Amino acid sequence: MKKTLTFVCAIATPLLFSQSAFAAFDYFKTDGSFKRFSVSAGLLHATPQGDPNPLQNTTAIKDVTVAKNGSVKVSTVREVIDPNQSELTKVKVNTNLTLIGALPPFKGENTDLTNTALGDVSGTVEINGLESFASAPGSGLEADDADTVGLLFNYYINDNWSVEFKAGIPPTVDILGKGQVFAPLTGTVTPGGLAKPIIGEFGIKKDIPITDLEQGNGVAASARAWLPAAEVHYQFGKSGVNKFRPYVGAGVIYAYFNDIELNSGIRQDLEAAGHQIQNIKDGQAGAALENVQSNREMNVDVEASDSFAPIVTVGATYDFNDRWFGVGSVSYAKLNSENTITVKNDAGEELVRSSTTLDIDPYISYLGIGYRF
Repeated sequence: MKKTLTFVCAIATPLLFSQSAFAAFDYFKTDGSFKRFSVSAGLLHATPQGDPNPLQNTTAIKDVTVAKNGSVKVSTVREVIDPNQSELTKVKVNTNLTLIGALPPFKGENTDLTNTALGDVSGTVEINGLESFASAPGSGLEADDADTVGLLFNYYINDNWSVEFKAGIPPTVDILGKGQVFAPLTGTVTPGGLAKPIIGEFGIKKDIPITDLEQGNGVAASARAWLPAAEVHYQFGKSGVNKFRPYVGAGVIYAYFNDIELNSGIRQDLEAAGHQIQNIKDGQAGAALENVQSNREMNVDVEASDSFAPIVTVGATYDFNDRWFGVGSVSYAKLNSENTITVKNDAGEELVRSSTTLDIDPYISYLGIGYRF
């Protein structure tokens, strides 16, 4: 509400100033040499120029968290053994995993390490890498082109100066995804029970895939964009003399986004990531690696911040007669929005947070027909 009031004041101030500074004149009447008001309608096209920024991610699992592994298969452990540790350690771990799988209940690679001839040997893991991580450079989100019907309203202070309010039918804008997101898991496993002296501690490492931002034809999300703007213009030439009159302008644009819809595939991936984090919190780190659904429900929420930004414009009008005219313009706004995705469980606990700055920075072209009165 405060931002909306500020925007209204930004529009109204030049009008109030003009009335108070020239109070001796009736500013709603002219001598006929120019018209006080104009309105135009036409096609508005926005072409964003911003590049995608990496997603900054955090989870509820702090670095050096020690969690129980719980139920986990031999094959799953093999997949995450850190290849950078000593050959001796790798051989020792793999050999003893084979031995454990060859003992009753004779399930080989499918042996659950909580149920072996040596008892529950799954042990614990000290986890690192999930507290905070970013997606790769070049990945992230960017806005697609958008078209809508634009409306321009002008109040002319005199024949050269005017205040313009830009509006239009809020278009639905596609938010395009670039690249993939991985969580860089590292850790140290301490086997339990009789396996602890046999296997010993060993390192694990795996880039866990979180989501592919390019799925769904590359549209990661969509949102309805409200982008009103207010500008002060200076128009060259003179009414009734010059049919073609260029103008320049500068002002402020306000961005507000609602009706945000996240790609269903990405939403499902984030729900799965929430289950992985929940499993670790519940002492089931092995289930997290095997993508087993936790015993909680997941909720994914997407938010985009509203913001103000400077806007500059160059354009021109062409008079058909003293009332009807054509108008064209190109504007540029240094505009961005902070986007945040959160995954919470059904108890309201935040498990995953992902945020990025969406650099929109659009060129906005407009072509329309107007009427002065």
